Amino acid sequence: PVVGGSQGVSGDGDVTFFGRGGSDTTAVALAHVLDADYCEIYTDVPGVFSADPRIVAEARRMETISFDELLEMTASGCPKPAMRAVELARTYGVELHVRSAFSWMPGTTVTGEEAMEHAIISAVTHDASEAKMTVSGVADRPGVAGRLFRTLADTDVNVDVIVQNVSSRGVTDISFTVPRSQLDTARTAAQGLIGELEADDVSADDGIARVSLIGAGMQTNPGVAARMFETLASAGINIEMISTSAIRISCVIRAGDMERAVSTLHESFELDKDPADRASVY
Repeated sequence: PVVGGSQGVSGDGDVTFFGRGGSDTTAVALAHVLDADYCEIYTDVPGVFSADPRIVAEARRMETISFDELLEMTASGCPKPAMRAVELARTYGVELHVRSAFSWMPGTTVTGEEAMEHAIISAVTHDASEAKMTVSGVADRPGVAGRLFRTLADTDVNVDVIVQNVSSRGVTDISFTVPRSQLDTARTAAQGLIGELEADDVSADDGIARVSLIGAGMQTNPGVAARMFETLASAGINIEMISTSAIRISCVIRAGDMERAVSTLHESFELDKDPADRASVY
């Protein structure tokens, strides 16, 4: 049978559009309820790569990757497959095969099973769709951050990276990133709180980008962050903000440096090589 993946019917009986990635998510849901061995996701690329091949010609197609790594990749700029589909597949243990619709290449297998030896770093991703905001000179007292981010949440602004500076003389600065499409909404909401938060100013910067290293192996291998920062420094790229998870390190940099940062990091961590042939100590 042929199933329309991006549309469905709501509980009220209304025809509903699932949004971006709806077809991928529907495919995973069907694979689960039909108890399929795996779910094949067909895209315009032959799998999941160690970087965007349009930026890094030497980007390597990964044969396998974990759900956790792919979720971090999709959350930090990798456009396919859809993050909702990967989340659903991980929840219900549906193995994914990400393949090209235009070739017979085997693609990339996404599974919850962990390999005996993880690659320390699997991929470098990038995202140029965000902007940075800074609320400067806010009072350094309990409740200020909560009030700011509750207001942003109530206006449906999605906040990503957050950095609060060390307090000086009872005031501090709070910087955070938001989708560029929501920048005006976020700025208006924050400016409305200047008096209540005793802030000096609200500034916005839409000339940023984020580059991220993803890899399950970084949990047990020291030196990844140091090498990332040193690599960017050697290329003359300044880091404005940093955020991390257990298997991801992200740096906010100038948008004009993004492609050079991706290429430099990919080369520094030898992501064009098979994991067994890469350096094991950073």
